[in-house]
Amino acid sequence: MAYFITVEGIDGAGKSTHLEFIQSYLNKKNIQNKLTREPGGTEIGEKLRQLLLHDDMDVGTETMMMFAARHEHLITVIQPALQSNISIICDRFTDASYAYQQGGKGIDKSFVKSLEELVHPNLTPDLTFLFDLDPDTAHSRISNERNLDKFEKQSSTFFNGVRKVYLELAKAHSRFHVIDSSQTIDQIQQVISKKLDELVK
Repeated sequence: MAYFITVEGIDGAGKSTHLEFIQSYLNKKNIQNKLTREPGGTEIGEKLRQLLLHDDMDVGTETMMMFAARHEHLITVIQPALQSNISIICDRFTDASYAYQQGGKGIDKSFVKSLEELVHPNLTPDLTFLFDLDPDTAHSRISNERNLDKFEKQSSTFFNGVRKVYLELAKAHSRFHVIDSSQTIDQIQQVISKKLDELVK
C-alpha cells in the first residue's frame, strides 16, 4: 500500500529537519517512497517556485500559480507514484495554501477551496505532520541562516495568521498530528516514529 504523507508548518518550525527521517523510516520498512516538495517537485514547478518565492504579485495570482504548480506536480509525480504503489512524502501541500494565502494574506477561504476541488477533488493526504512553533522563535531560527524569501521576510502578524489557520485545520481534520517543535530532535523523532507505526501497521 502506498501512503501520502505531508509535512507542514511555518517557516523555521523545523519541518525540513525531519523529512529525511520520515524517508529513512519508510526505507527501513521496505516501503518504496519519493520525497518531493511544493511549490516545486517538477521542472515547471521549480520555475514557478522561483517566481512565487521572490516576485511580488497579487494574492489571487499567487494562489492560482500555487495550484498551477500543484496540478503539474499531481499529474506528473504524485498520482503516478501512488498508482505504482510508491509512497509520497511531500514538503507542503494544499494546507499551506490555506495557511499562507488565507491565513497570512487574507484571501477568502472559498477561493482556495474552489481551487482545491478543481485540482484534486478526490485526493487527501493519509497523514499530515504539523510542526508547530511560536512565530518569533521560528523567525529567530531562520533569520541568520541565509537570504530569506518573500514569505520568510513577513511580519510576526503574518505568521500568527498562518499558524492560526494551520491549527484550525488540525482541529478539523483527523489526519493531522501536531508536533511541538520546541522539543529536542530526539523527542520529535520518537513522536514521528509512533505515528508512522500507527499508519503502516
